Amino acid sequence: MKKAGFALSTLMALALYGSVSAYAAPANSNQAMCLACHANVAQMHTGNKHKDLSCTTCHDGTDKHLKNQKDHPTVSMSPQQCGTCHTDQFNTMYKVNDHRVPRDSKKNLNNIAPNPFFDEALGAHGFVKEHNLLRSHAFAAIDQFICDRAFGGRFEPKDGWLFGGDEGGFIGVWDKIKDTVPENNLQKPHKPGTAAAANPVCWTCKSTDVMMDWAYMGDPKSGAKWSRASNPVDLVKNINHAVNCNMCHDPHSAKPRVVRDALIQAMTRTDFPTLYSESKNKTGMQVVDMGLRGFTRKIGILDKPDSKLMCAQCHVEYNCNPGTDPATGKPIKMDDIRTNLFPLVDVTKIDEYYKHASFKDFKHNQTGALLTKMQHPDVEIYWNSKHDQMGIGCASCHMPKVKDEKTGKTYTSHWATTPSAYIQETCLQCHKDKSEKQMKMVVKSMNVHYMSKLREAEASMTQMFEAFREAKAAGVSLDVIKQAQELHSIAHSNWEWWTAANGAWFHNLPQAKASLAKSVEASKKATALLRSEAAKLYPKPAKTKVASK
Repeated sequence: MKKAGFALSTLMALALYGSVSAYAAPANSNQAMCLACHANVAQMHTGNKHKDLSCTTCHDGTDKHLKNQKDHPTVSMSPQQCGTCHTDQFNTMYKVNDHRVPRDSKKNLNNIAPNPFFDEALGAHGFVKEHNLLRSHAFAAIDQFICDRAFGGRFEPKDGWLFGGDEGGFIGVWDKIKDTVPENNLQKPHKPGTAAAANPVCWTCKSTDVMMDWAYMGDPKSGAKWSRASNPVDLVKNINHAVNCNMCHDPHSAKPRVVRDALIQAMTRTDFPTLYSESKNKTGMQVVDMGLRGFTRKIGILDKPDSKLMCAQCHVEYNCNPGTDPATGKPIKMDDIRTNLFPLVDVTKIDEYYKHASFKDFKHNQTGALLTKMQHPDVEIYWNSKHDQMGIGCASCHMPKVKDEKTGKTYTSHWATTPSAYIQETCLQCHKDKSEKQMKMVVKSMNVHYMSKLREAEASMTQMFEAFREAKAAGVSLDVIKQAQELHSIAHSNWEWWTAANGAWFHNLPQAKASLAKSVEASKKATALLRSEAAKLYPKPAKTKVASK
């Protein structure tokens, strides 16, 4: 009876769908039945590049699903599936950046945020445990698993430090790492010098492996296996791929898309102006609800390829952590939607936005100021920059069109690396009067100038920290301390925004200099205020009379 009822409902769906669309049923009868019920998929599938691909290309268990709707088919999330056709893109995606080594900390002496200043500026925040430079997209998941601040040291490479010699090729997470404490799922430090800061939200930009079981914004919903409040150890054991192809390419239509829910929310919200909402030439997006499992699950189909938006799924400032509501002083836990948040504003509005959202990440352990822990606002920095205004997207420099030496075929390289790896295909496409050597020197000179401005901001903040210690020792009033804390927050935001970023000296050097100057100004004001008030409280030395001759 159930089979007959399902067959009848399928025929009715076919008839209904045929009445509202010009869709032509594929030769595969099972596929016709799939698309009859999944009308949203049918609309994307029909007439597009993947129209001739059978549903069974990416879905297993469709036969069982047709007999019992509750028996859901599985979805292949492996980039290898796409690589069977898109060979060049797949191979370049998993090419290793040999100019970057594993576990190179941003805190190392010659890197962007050297110690000892970084640890003092971040107070007791978990990022002081390990703050590494980016590597290949191929390692985006693995590097997070083994990072000292993520899972308390429970995950390790199977080959130990030999892992650092990997030369490329497709990388499945669980082929490379192991769980050293498989007997429990406790998210806590398991080894000295580690932290357990990873949570479910931060993994939604590393991989789409759990996407089908994640409701929009990570809300806890019936039928959704995972949520913002899930046990992070349990969740990541279901992740095996980094930066899946379907993050940016819709498998049904092959159209460009975004799937990161917090980005979709940021692009569609109206409560605070964003870079997207204020953009005059923004790429349109159609939001589609793909949640046919009892909960809402949204994707955004882009009107045209826009690498700035595709990259903005990860390379942005975002919040994915618990925090504090500065208006009430109460803790914000993972059940709060603010723990999955993209401001999507530039550095000139970031403090204003977090005040609007009433969110701060952590309290500084010396000054007591409530601060924002910045992530990697690469897209926001690039937005409205000189190159952006010229219509040059992220892919133009980081994933350029290249030619296969054997076949002569041109394709988009998916080796998302520094443009200095292929100057000929990037910079020299426009700067034809320059040589590769000259362009590398240009970028290097921009970099060293930028680094000097970072160091100036840090020197000024160091003086501010000393002034806070002096003021507290002198018993400066709480009202004055609070004024200085506000200035500390401004100084911090306009400094750390730039140490959290990647390639900012090239993406938008004028904005970086202006912002870092603002940081210097704020920290100097705080220092002057605190020392002035402290001086009033120190006893004045008694004047001594000089004996006359």
